Amino acid sequence: MAINFNNSNIATRENRIGSITGYVGTLKDLANQSQCGTLKGCSRCFSQSSTCLSSCGLSQLAAIRDVAVIHHGPAGCSVAGSSAYYMSKVMAKKRGVTSDTIYVGTDMNENDTIFGSTESLRKIILEVNRRYAPKAIFVSSSCATGIIGEDIDSTVEEVREEVDTPIVAVHCEGFKSRIWATGFDIADHAVLQEIVQPPREGVKTNKINFKNFFESARPEIIDIFSKLDLEPVFLYCNSTVEELSHLSESIATTCICGTLGNYLGNALEEKYGVPYVRSINQCGIRGFEAWLREIGRVTGRSDKVEQYIEEQRVIYLPQIEEVKKELKGLTAVIGMGPGYTFEVSRVLDELGIKVVWALAWHYDKKYENGDVPPSMKYLLDNDIDFEASVADQQNYEVMNILNQYRPDMYLSRHPGSTVWAIKNGTPAIYVADEYMIFGYQHTLEFAKTILDAIRNRSFEKNLAKRSKLPYTDWWYSQRVDKFLEEAK
Repeated sequence: MAINFNNSNIATRENRIGSITGYVGTLKDLANQSQCGTLKGCSRCFSQSSTCLSSCGLSQLAAIRDVAVIHHGPAGCSVAGSSAYYMSKVMAKKRGVTSDTIYVGTDMNENDTIFGSTESLRKIILEVNRRYAPKAIFVSSSCATGIIGEDIDSTVEEVREEVDTPIVAVHCEGFKSRIWATGFDIADHAVLQEIVQPPREGVKTNKINFKNFFESARPEIIDIFSKLDLEPVFLYCNSTVEELSHLSESIATTCICGTLGNYLGNALEEKYGVPYVRSINQCGIRGFEAWLREIGRVTGRSDKVEQYIEEQRVIYLPQIEEVKKELKGLTAVIGMGPGYTFEVSRVLDELGIKVVWALAWHYDKKYENGDVPPSMKYLLDNDIDFEASVADQQNYEVMNILNQYRPDMYLSRHPGSTVWAIKNGTPAIYVADEYMIFGYQHTLEFAKTILDAIRNRSFEKNLAKRSKLPYTDWWYSQRVDKFLEEAK
């Protein structure tokens, strides 16, 4: 991958790494087509739901402490900032720090879309800088500014000398990509382009960049890394601009989810030589140990890693083996982002649960370094196969699959789809927290959560009896795989 920091715009995941939002088949077929370069996505003539990449990207930036996000677009676009703004405040309070991050919308109107509004944008940038004195300013485009060709880059360059803080244009038009995770890459590119500085001469720390969403396991991660003589720098929730400026001096970069951290990790490695830890993620025992061992290899701490693993195995493995006795033979359907769908599939296989269908909201054919995602490579290498599709959060496809397979459980990282599964009478587990299956302790807790869900199904049964769903018998009789093949 060639990173171009001279351009504020980056290619979408579709064009950069061959990502798709439509596929149906088997896991092995999906992986094999990825490896040989023949994978092509299919388009839908009907789309029920998805997520805007702008929300994904700008929420990442808004989580940084004491910055300003200026969303140049109509008020309807800027309303997405309310959740990002609220979340940044909640996470800061939970951490016990103060964040003065602000999220500003420029409220474009009809006149602006006809005649342009770069002069208004310029005044807003200067006023935001004067009034709030942020540590950095991110100026984002929107669908409206993208459609009319508003030149936010020139405006940013014009005011650069008038503001005494880092400022960067962020091209976050929602329509530019069907893959909302492109927003993560856009946010990373903005931080890398303007905030991250070259390493100071002779400076190399024991810090490890850790890209996650909401740092909910912060104390636990700090404790684990302290045993390895490493200090984590959590990104981007509650990060400071000062911390971000020194990412190039870290000993390595890792992430909680390959979809989330892939662009940042590869870019730091290419630009500054900071090793990116490439392994299956920390879900489950095999994933956690593989991740720790790769960190040990990259940072020269393998002996300390093996000592920690040995200590934890004695405590948790017997307990996990005991719970597995009750889980063996259960079936599951999964619907998550690709960074978790194929990782959680692996964990369920470890626990003896059979995955009958896995839906990924999108699929990355290859990561920035040209390799097939580690989660897929692991499943292939271990001869694990099941029905799989790429569904882009299409709930009507999820409901069809649940009705056909009648699994013992449905697992998702999106609460809306779990609600529909329960209305269908299927026990649902909302894998909300990114650390829900992290390491030994949380894998044990996850296994017990599954037991709780399947032991008492009265809620799902009663709700299903009283819920009238919009899906007809005709739709339930359709085979999703045949339906999508005809749409290709």
